[in-house]
Amino acid sequence: MFMTNVQDSAPSTGEKSEATGSDPLLNPFRFQLSQNPLLHSGASPMAVNKIRHLAAIIGEDPGQRGIQALFVEDDLLRSCLALSHASSVAITTGLPTHYMHDPPDETDGPPGAIAMATMLLSLGKRVTLVTDARALQMYSAIVEEAVRTGVLKSKIPLVVFQENAPNAALNFLCHNGDVTKPKYDHLMAIERSGRAQDGNYYNMRAVNIKHLLDPIDDLFIAAKDVPGISTTGIGDGGNELGMGKVKDKVKSLMPKGDLIACDVPADYAVTAGVSNWGGYAVACGLHLLRTCPVHQRYLNKGLGAKQASPEELQDWSANLPSVDKEESILATLVRFGIRSGKTAHLAMEVDGLTFHPTHSAIITRLLEVTKRDAFA
Repeated sequence: MFMTNVQDSAPSTGEKSEATGSDPLLNPFRFQLSQNPLLHSGASPMAVNKIRHLAAIIGEDPGQRGIQALFVEDDLLRSCLALSHASSVAITTGLPTHYMHDPPDETDGPPGAIAMATMLLSLGKRVTLVTDARALQMYSAIVEEAVRTGVLKSKIPLVVFQENAPNAALNFLCHNGDVTKPKYDHLMAIERSGRAQDGNYYNMRAVNIKHLLDPIDDLFIAAKDVPGISTTGIGDGGNELGMGKVKDKVKSLMPKGDLIACDVPADYAVTAGVSNWGGYAVACGLHLLRTCPVHQRYLNKGLGAKQASPEELQDWSANLPSVDKEESILATLVRFGIRSGKTAHLAMEVDGLTFHPTHSAIITRLLEVTKRDAFA
């Protein structure tokens, strides 16, 4: 049941319905997020349309990968709604495509992960970064530098998951393996290499990079059996963790899709021209929801969340992605020897696209949508 103190004679599912009532900007759209447990959420038409606009921006494809064919309508919106309800979120990233270099990682993924983490922290949520054992020291140093430079709000814990033992994933996700006591409400993967149907992990050139990865996919598989844990995968090619939701399209439409397609699905598959853009859009979407009167009223009245203070509103805005912050974290990655995914250039670029003007322009447009006619 969705309850609100604004009368609405014709509740909308948000799919194609028109809002009704005395103030259409505050009339709720509702969306089902899960069946077990049954969870719906709501937001105003303004917030919903803005997040849909964010999805359209990040869906642009300057690298001409054909990613628009994998788009799932409103999965960005539903992911943001689910994250807004979460209290503890685990984020994973890492696609070691440059197996001939040390480190083998690419510049796509970590910036988007940090952008989401800092907004989630600003909203008072617990955030954990799950990484491969081989990359633990590197990510620890990146997080410390991000905090020092003001890109990341505060330090976040880093953990590894390497076990293949029975129930290892369940024990990782839940206290004492008890599915009624999950440690996390949401698992988020962004530009994280995903397991293919044959059990291997492939980069976009169809090179097997399994030896560089730990079985973090098992956490997403186990989460399906834990009521209350939802999952999101952000990707730009179809071989990323979570893209199993659209694997049939990946196999039929993407280059070498039959081999590289990730076989592990997420509840929500967010596709973007560059995965970092998906992370920026999630951060912006969370801001839009938390400043949306309809969604905030639902959080206050339905879930007991306290009314936001002026200081909190200011903090949320300050922790949005920005051109300066994203340029700073990219420069940090380059100093650590992390390379552009498509070209392997050790330069200020992601997936072969230079930060200026391509990535900076996307960030600017996302912020313009987020702040235009803002509720707060």
